[in-house]
Amino acid sequence: MDPDVALAAHLAADLDRGFPVLVEAHASRLYTIAHRLLGTPGDAEEVAQDALVRAYRALVGYEAARIRELRLRPWLATITVNLARNRRRRVTDRQPAISLGPLVDAGLEPAEQADTGPATQAERTDTRRRLAAALLELPPGMRAAVVLRHVDGLSVAETAAALRLPEGTVKAQVSRGLARLRARLATINDPEPPPATRGATPRIQPHPTSVKELTA
Repeated sequence: MDPDVALAAHLAADLDRGFPVLVEAHASRLYTIAHRLLGTPGDAEEVAQDALVRAYRALVGYEAARIRELRLRPWLATITVNLARNRRRRVTDRQPAISLGPLVDAGLEPAEQADTGPATQAERTDTRRRLAAALLELPPGMRAAVVLRHVDGLSVAETAAALRLPEGTVKAQVSRGLARLRARLATINDPEPPPATRGATPRIQPHPTSVKELTA
């Protein structure tokens, strides 16, 4: 049985005993979502805590049958994304998150190198900083889709449910978001083409439709 299905049943049967289990299972991922959307640990921690408080208050008002039917991962993600959006509207000075491991898997950072010396580690840290900054430059809706799909690991259907969007829209936002990140990082890493290529006709690449194509 899906752990979240069992957890929802537990919450429906005894909310006060089940909620600490929900906190243990989901607090870390809610913090991660908020961190990727806002970029600062303090804000992310407050948003994650607030999301859990709001989730508890909502559950108190739900009937047991409704709680059992909840898809907890996208439901909690929806609360977190909305709170992060509201907080970001109030505060404009944001710093980028540094660690973005899941996006590395999406092909948005050079592959691991055998050299793990200080110079290599410093270069990788700098790359991650640039990637985090580029992520925060995405439009809010596109950024949320990329974060939920490739950082939190929700399925397309779960991401669509969390963002209350059609699955086709989510797929398009994720694809375009990853493409923009790749283009932005390419611009940062190579801001000016070499002299031999200036004025040349740009090569048109097909629009990426999957992470596999992006990592090819």
